[in-house]
Parts: sequence; C-alpha cells; structure tokens
Amino acid sequence: MEFINRIALAEIIYNKINDNKMLLARQFAASKNAIGYLFIDDLLPEAIAVSLYNVFPKKEEMVLKKSIKEDKYVAVQMNLYNPVLEEIIYAFQDPKIVDLIGEICQIEAPIPDDFLYAGGLSMMGNKQFLNPHLDNSHDKDRECWRVLNLLYYVTPDWKEEYGGNLELWPEGLQNKPVTIHSKFNRLAIMVTHNQSLHSVSPIVFDGFRCCISNYYFSKVPVYATDKFHVTSFRGRPEHKFTDAILKIDTFLRMNLRKLFKKGIRENPHVYKK
Repeated sequence: MEFINRIALAEIIYNKINDNKMLLARQFAASKNAIGYLFIDDLLPEAIAVSLYNVFPKKEEMVLKKSIKEDKYVAVQMNLYNPVLEEIIYAFQDPKIVDLIGEICQIEAPIPDDFLYAGGLSMMGNKQFLNPHLDNSHDKDRECWRVLNLLYYVTPDWKEEYGGNLELWPEGLQNKPVTIHSKFNRLAIMVTHNQSLHSVSPIVFDGFRCCISNYYFSKVPVYATDKFHVTSFRGRPEHKFTDAILKIDTFLRMNLRKLFKKGIRENPHVYKK
C-alpha cells in the first residue's frame, strides 16, 4: 500500500466519527456519571489498519517496562520507526478531530499532546499486563489536566478471550470491571479524572496486542473536585499483597511531589524531536 499521510488519515477518521456522532454521544452519555467511555469499530479501511500492524516495531525495538505495576513494551521516539506510525498518531491530533471528540465527550477545549507524554505505541504479549491505575493527572510540565485517553487497536483477529482488553473499574476493585475488547480496528476513548481507575487484563495468548495511543489535555479538569496525583497503581482484586505495596508506593511518590513539583527526574516517555 502506498504511503498515506496524517492529513488523509485525519480526514478518514473525522468522517467516520462524525458520521456516528449521535450514536457515540449516546454511548458516552450512558457512562459519563462514572468513567465515561465510548468505542467505534472499523475506524479505518481494513487494508490501512492491517498495514499499520504490519509495520509495528518488534519487541526488540521497543522499551520493556516491567515491574509489579505493569509488563509491556512501549515506544515513543517515533522517528525511529516506519513513518506511517507517526502519521497515524498525529492524525488523531488534527484540530477538527480533537474538537469533535471533545464535543462528544463534553470536554472543554481539549488540547492534543505533541510530546506524546505516556502516549505513542504499546505492545503486550503472553503473560503481560497493566494493573489497575489512575493516569497521572497532568501533562509533563504540570500545566494542563489529562482529560481523555484514546486507544486504537491494530492486531488482526484479536479475540476477547486472549486478554489484553481495557478494563474500567467505575465501582472500585471490589466489583467487576467493564471490559472493552481490544478488537482490531477499534478506537476506544475514556475520560480520565480522579476516579477513572482502569487496567489491561493479562494476556493469555501467544501473540502480541498492538495499540496506538494519544492523550488529550485541558486547562480545566473534568471535575472541579479533581486534584493533582501521580500515576497511582493498585493490585488486581486477587492480589492483596501487591495492592498493599502499590498503595505505599503511591503515598511515597505523592509526598516526593510536594517537594519536587515536576518529579526528581524527567520522565523519559516523551517524543524528543
């Protein structure tokens, strides 16, 4: 397939979302009082979506993040990879798409993130996971609030039973999560605020779930009651000891931020152009 740039990709994405605007708005409205979310299938023509998967970097070309919090591969230095991957990421940052998604999700003046702070590419294989957590409340300079998380899945034929699905915990870890299948060519969008606990279920299949992600920010938080917080992990309900350790970890890092507003080191997960 010939190279397709971000302008052309943005036009396709915008038309797909706009054509389904009312349906997506109803989907979001039904969940907005907890963790607001929506998803849309067949976002791009299948051939384009497959081509994105085919040029996804190998695990050896990505950064492994492995701890009791998470186990996944990430990539954010986009000029190291096939250029179409950078084009699709920044297509989601086209102003008309940002404004449209903001309107559907009732977000005031959303702002895309040129630095891809905590965004970019991610890949998870067998036994990898992402524990329940709240995303960092702010951008890298702690000037804007993180308000929307966009996840675009590109692994063909990825079945829900393989794991690697987005889980939302609107009623806390004591209750069952809402599971959003990381289905091929699906865009999932969720609101991020002080209660938007979410995770990725452990993968139980010998293959890789590939995801292209963006965050949108705003000068105002989703809720007036939202407060600054670091990325705050929890253990899964069945892992009580891990949960206790991660609560302590969050407490210590929050107290460090009282002394060092932007942390004691620069977060490496940004696109350095």
